[in-house]
Amino acid sequence: MGAKVVFKPYDPDQLTFLPYKLEELVPEGHPVRIVKQVVDLIDVKPINRKYKGGGASSFHPRLMLKLLVYGYLTNTYSSRKLEDQAAQNVHFMWLLGMKKPDHNTINRFRSEKLSGILKQIFSQIVLLLAEQGIVSLKETVFTDGTKIESVANKYTFVWGKSIKNSKEKIKSQLDELWKYAQGLAAEELKDTTPISFEEINPEKVKETIAKIDAALNDKEEVSKQVKQKLNYARKNWPANLERYDQQEKQLGIRNSFSKTDPDATFMRMKEDHMLNGQLKPGYNLQISTQDQFILNYSLHQTSTDYQTLPSHIDQYEALYNTLPQAVVADAGYGSDENYGILQQKGIEAYIKYNTFDKEQKEGIKAFSNDSLHYNEGENYLTCPMGQRMAHIGDGQRITTSGHVQLISRYQAKNCNNCPMRGVCHSGQGNRIVEVNHSLRKHKQEAKERLNTEQGIKYRKRRPADVEPVFAQLKHNHGFRRFLLKGMSKTEVEIGLLSIAHNLRKWKA
Repeated sequence: MGAKVVFKPYDPDQLTFLPYKLEELVPEGHPVRIVKQVVDLIDVKPINRKYKGGGASSFHPRLMLKLLVYGYLTNTYSSRKLEDQAAQNVHFMWLLGMKKPDHNTINRFRSEKLSGILKQIFSQIVLLLAEQGIVSLKETVFTDGTKIESVANKYTFVWGKSIKNSKEKIKSQLDELWKYAQGLAAEELKDTTPISFEEINPEKVKETIAKIDAALNDKEEVSKQVKQKLNYARKNWPANLERYDQQEKQLGIRNSFSKTDPDATFMRMKEDHMLNGQLKPGYNLQISTQDQFILNYSLHQTSTDYQTLPSHIDQYEALYNTLPQAVVADAGYGSDENYGILQQKGIEAYIKYNTFDKEQKEGIKAFSNDSLHYNEGENYLTCPMGQRMAHIGDGQRITTSGHVQLISRYQAKNCNNCPMRGVCHSGQGNRIVEVNHSLRKHKQEAKERLNTEQGIKYRKRRPADVEPVFAQLKHNHGFRRFLLKGMSKTEVEIGLLSIAHNLRKWKA
């Protein structure tokens, strides 16, 4: 006969002599205790100023901030799920003192009260880390970027090139209609001021169409197709041009935006199921890390990393009133403008340029502009055959970010009789090269710095410092897409993610 089975007593209706305390249900060292401890230390006056006063009482900003930070720390991003957690999860109940904000309150606090000021809260937490010696704001930071998809519909887009083509089409068709009218009604239009269609606007189009209508009104020979086009132009072109002007204002220097989230730009992203780099509306997130703690974050509407660095560094300085000793980044940030800005600020730039890795393996490509020796004293280049290439002029080139580059031009002599003509220069006449001496100098300095013992250490450390942070946020914690629309709201989401990441790692 087998041993008797004994079960532990179980009576869900049994009363306890003393009620449970939530405090007893939260283990020591639990992340929720870290959130409470840190948020209790920071100054929430910037949030308090967002409240107007009067009316019904509000939940305390410190309580709401704890709810959101711990929510993002536990991968709970939805306001409705946060509402559920506040009513059901022991850790949330303990953290909030049994208060239960509803999802509308949570969403308004996140979207409105934290907008524009969360970076001040984030910087306070980083300063606490610095006070404890966990990070140093004056030492080296590692910078990188990733693209995060907007919640916008990826099939509702506006392209700058398409707007330009549509406006050109209207100009061309309006010019054709005007010439057609002049051919049939030259007498009626003889006193009309000549019209230029180089620049058009809604008022000008209305005026021109009205003149054409008046001139052709009693002309029997006007074709049916022209009448239809005039009717269509009268009804649609002015409104279309107004819409195009508004869209161009929304575009700014961008080349696209989403109709359902105008702040989002279409960027090539690899995180789709085919991994083939589809264009999706999104934002470019930039972070600077140290020992995988996030010291600075910024969100951008441009897909190119090099354009984001100046404002990212300016923000670092504004937040902490200091600058890092060095910035380490990959080749996406290597530009004449960025090297110059970091040099002016006294920051060592351990930043690759676009051909650095290839040069490390293969050396500088023979016959390239960079391979030509430059005599700075007499301002000439030396061609591969040892002949002087005389300076023939200077010019300027303006980048998409507005940075002005000085370009010098040099021309070789006797290229036609040169035995290296085929491999050195295939164009007609003597070879002409354009050189940005500032960039050339910056690249040489960057190369020397990156190949020092310290530079090699930084190059090895960079992928292990900043890239795992993106892996944590996007893969381990499932944040691949924003929940909110608009730059100000998505910045709040990134701020909460960054705070949660730092507190999670602080605990670890």
